[in-house]
Amino acid sequence: MAEQLTNVRDLGLTRYDRVFADMQAYTRERTDSSADEIWLTQHRSVYTQGQAGKSEHILGVGEIPVVQSDRGGQVTYHGPGQITAYLLFDLRRLGIGVRDLVCGMEKAMLRTLSVFGVEGYARADAPGVYVGDDKIGALGLRVRRGCSYHGLSFNVDMDLEPFARINPCGLTDVGVTHLANFGAVDLKETEQVLLDALASQFELTLRRQHNP
Repeated sequence: MAEQLTNVRDLGLTRYDRVFADMQAYTRERTDSSADEIWLTQHRSVYTQGQAGKSEHILGVGEIPVVQSDRGGQVTYHGPGQITAYLLFDLRRLGIGVRDLVCGMEKAMLRTLSVFGVEGYARADAPGVYVGDDKIGALGLRVRRGCSYHGLSFNVDMDLEPFARINPCGLTDVGVTHLANFGAVDLKETEQVLLDALASQFELTLRRQHNP
């Protein structure tokens, strides 16, 4: 797989619905020559429901909005202190399939955990990354005309209480944790470790973009 030049955009703190619309637009309008991109963000508190989402997994969200998404999977929570990385990749150009993308994102999160001395694992029956009995990283994807959007979320140092109001990713047998439970963490440092892990996993050359 030839090394690919990939733009990295740090969007800061964002509303999910706006970034969701921007991802759809980028994927819809991109051409064979469009650069692949990784968008990094923290979202304002929001629940997102995947295409196959079942209402019974939403237990009582209170004042936090629920947004219907076109990614795969069930319901999850996004909030400050969680890294969300959106991977806008031309899979054909990268020479990978959807399963390769899923496995690669899991391996990048596992590598990030290992840098901080935390042992995690992936589950064949439930995509994502786990530590003990708890989930720490989630995945959700959509592929359109061979190009991916959506991506992963990785819990760094956040309020975990909103996860108690849902069955995260439709799972009733796991809790949710974050990296801060295993020692002092810095979100920007963790973000860079994760970004480096993604670059290594998918053989990418990263180019930081400055947003207006």
